[in-house]
Amino acid sequence: MSSITTDQGIVHYEVYGRGRPVILLHGWLGSWGLWQETMAYLGRYYRTYALDFWGFGESGTKRNTYNVQDFVSLVDQFMDRLGINSAPLVGHSMGGTVSLSVAIQYPQRVTKVVVVGSPIIGTSLTLIPTLFGYKPIGFVVYHNLWAFKLSYHLLSRFYSKDPSWPKMMDRDVSQTTVESFFSSISSLRRTDLCPLLHQIKIPVMGMYGATDIVVQYNQWKALQDGVPHAEIEKYKKAGHFIMLDEPDAFMLKLKGFLDQEKTAA
Repeated sequence: MSSITTDQGIVHYEVYGRGRPVILLHGWLGSWGLWQETMAYLGRYYRTYALDFWGFGESGTKRNTYNVQDFVSLVDQFMDRLGINSAPLVGHSMGGTVSLSVAIQYPQRVTKVVVVGSPIIGTSLTLIPTLFGYKPIGFVVYHNLWAFKLSYHLLSRFYSKDPSWPKMMDRDVSQTTVESFFSSISSLRRTDLCPLLHQIKIPVMGMYGATDIVVQYNQWKALQDGVPHAEIEKYKKAGHFIMLDEPDAFMLKLKGFLDQEKTAA
């Protein structure tokens, strides 16, 4: 286990492999653990980093805000502390929205972006995560986590085909603070990257699962409209967690994109 100290708290991360750096960013209610299998694969070719956002996993929790913009700042600080001048960013769900935002605000930091089931427009979140972004609802749900956990255990097959997904969620949800639980998803819901996407000139790939029940599948179109040169990969049999539902196809496509020589849009 490794960590760095930033001006806003401790950030936990894991690193595996040697070579050029790649940074992996998790989504809402997630942690670096989502990427363990991906790291094991990519680590044979790249020095692969996966970090926990503030308020999630094993990173610091003593903050007043857990907004998308806070996580954008975190990635910049993380790269600065570790001496990573620039690298590809790979983000799942909220992590992909953060990755695109870093590419817009700190273009010198990012060489490529891969987003996996990520909302380009925050209103594309489906009903349940949207409701959790309202403080009174989020507060009640957080203080009744037993009921929340029971619900996603019962519905787990609709979230992911991987039988280990519910236990992974149990671990990650238990490490989330009440503030990060509702404020991060509330911030994500208010985010709209469409007016800014035209600024992104680096290679971009979007991966979207047709059975996603967290983010509307049509967000691949919003990404392509904003970044016409983006490569879009659609997975008809995968949901929100493509790296778990179709791991072999996911990792081969991800590595192929990372291996491509950078070309300007």
